[in-house]
Amino acid sequence: MGLTSAKIRLSNPRLSGLLPVEVEALADTGALHLCIPEHVQIQLQLQPIDQKEVTLADGSKRLVPYVGPVEVHFLNRVGFAGALVLGDQTLLGAIPMEDMDLVVFPGSRELRLNPDSPNVATSTAR
Repeated sequence: MGLTSAKIRLSNPRLSGLLPVEVEALADTGALHLCIPEHVQIQLQLQPIDQKEVTLADGSKRLVPYVGPVEVHFLNRVGFAGALVLGDQTLLGAIPMEDMDLVVFPGSRELRLNPDSPNVATSTAR
């Protein structure tokens, strides 16, 4: 299928005077969380809330800082998430994509708004 990336804007909702950061994020439906590199954590002045043990793609496990909240913007969508601090690229996982009602189109390798709800994010709460 190839890699899908998209420009997203991240900000720290606790520090409204701090400028948001625009990043090229890898949209990965096989990952769960928002992952950010340490330099993005530093730019947004995000404080660690906890640590989480994560299993990496190669099967190894690592303890990483969990920071937040992070405000995530893509087109007309906004969501809030915690973020794992690891790697050298921002990764947008399934949980924040679901929260913002975003869909990965494999044929064009694009992250898009859900075509069934282009104007407002939809969700199921049962």
